[in-house]
Amino acid sequence: MTAPSEVGRLIGIARRDAVRAPMEEVAEGSISVARGLDGDHKGPKFPRRRITVLQREAWEDALAVLRCVDGSCVALPWTVRRANLFVEGVRLPRVRGGILRIGPVRLEITAPTQPCRRMEEAFPGLLKALHPDWRGGVTCLVLEGGVVRIGDAVDVLHAPPEHTPRLP
Repeated sequence: MTAPSEVGRLIGIARRDAVRAPMEEVAEGSISVARGLDGDHKGPKFPRRRITVLQREAWEDALAVLRCVDGSCVALPWTVRRANLFVEGVRLPRVRGGILRIGPVRLEITAPTQPCRRMEEAFPGLLKALHPDWRGGVTCLVLEGGVVRIGDAVDVLHAPPEHTPRLP
């Protein structure tokens, strides 16, 4: 199945050079098949999750679940999620095997990004808010590398059919 022709854009790039290090936002970054995002410590260690991508709309949905006492929405920067790329205006496939193009880079979705306890450290309830509907983003292997820049187009090149397991 081919994806619809919606085109989004890249609105954030971030990396961290060590475990528990703060995220560093950059205006551009080199992504390679072998290492993921240059300067990010995690990419070289995990071939099937060299790059993580977070969709702005899904992040906002997760934050909308977290309400303060007065009912106002929680505002947290996207880097709290610790993803490499932040995109908007395009729905990421919620299925393994989806193919994305971000600027010159082609990525294959390998899994949903599983929220970890670091999310609870950032804000109570965030882990639970990120879990449903792939709100935590997607992990990807790199099919074709290149340099990505803020403002690059984001296209879904291939979106296999999604399925939702039916519970008894």
